[in-house]
Amino acid sequence: MKIGILQAGHTPDALLATRGDFDVMFMRLLDGQGFDFASYDVENMSFPAGIDDADGWLITGSRHGAYEDHPFIPPLEEFVRDAYAASKPLVGICFGHQIVAQALGGRVEKFPDGWALGRTEYELADGRRIALNAWHQDQVTELPEGATSLGRNAFCDNAIVAYGDRAFTVQPHPEFDNALMADYVDMRRGSGTYPDDRMQAAMDGTVLPVQSDVIARAIIRFFTTRQVHVDT
Repeated sequence: MKIGILQAGHTPDALLATRGDFDVMFMRLLDGQGFDFASYDVENMSFPAGIDDADGWLITGSRHGAYEDHPFIPPLEEFVRDAYAASKPLVGICFGHQIVAQALGGRVEKFPDGWALGRTEYELADGRRIALNAWHQDQVTELPEGATSLGRNAFCDNAIVAYGDRAFTVQPHPEFDNALMADYVDMRRGSGTYPDDRMQAAMDGTVLPVQSDVIARAIIRFFTTRQVHVDT
């Protein structure tokens, strides 16, 4: 199965050599399943020829807001709608989660309560809990028709979302391990953008386990069987 990775952003230059770009992180996360991967730098307007260039698609995170005016946003939204209409399996992570919702009629906003940074717990629909690394202020505040929230917390109502058997999207970052999260905090601490207390909590959380493997299994299951299930 060929998975096309649509890169809506890139790892900061300071971390690129040691951590790899976003596409590499997802290749590691989904390794061992027999997938072939192709990457497209959509942030810089390098798009696939069409939705049939891969068997399934994954949209990465980005430093941009889905609602911002950037050249790549409209064609990416059109690509999402085309893939969805053709029932091509579609996965979105962070920005990818947001752009799928926006393209299909949902709403994405800069959340007034600020940032989710570092290890964050989410409650699944059946009451189980999962911890994942997050880094976002924007979030999906209104779901499109046909979408169902599978995971939430008090900060983010729509953190894990299923669109029937057509799309599966996640607001936090299963591709971010704790070492990368510590690097992000070190790099961005003191910038004035992020509250000091939340940055310290994010750093403190890097010694605690996260369950990226749970979301990795869910993504693999979705791509291979079209079933959406988060099994802790």
